[in-house]
Amino acid sequence: QVQLVESGGGLVQAGGSLRLSCVASGSIFNIPFMEWYRQAPGEQRDLVARISSSGSANYADSMKGRFTISRDNAKNTVYLQMNSLKPEDTAVYYCSAVGIRRVWGQGTQVTVSS
Repeated sequence: QVQLVESGGGLVQAGGSLRLSCVASGSIFNIPFMEWYRQAPGEQRDLVARISSSGSANYADSMKGRFTISRDNAKNTVYLQMNSLKPEDTAVYYCSAVGIRRVWGQGTQVTVSS
């Protein structure tokens, strides 16, 4: 099974942007869904966005219009472009591959200051 490594998190001011990357150790071409989740301290892990192998994307309501998920199968990489960030977007962001089994990355911290 693939291993996932996220990067691109950091500290940003409200209204700013970040692009997260999730690099897989193997091909993601046939993985049905690649997803981004986030988990704030003391909260459950919530789905942020999902992209299918055909490129169809879905978003949680609070992210629509601000976040964009994309995948580059040639680079075995999934991206999450985050714009107009808000303090409530502060969380650890996790990449997940959904195939026969679900695989998680280690997460990357995103902190949005007000």
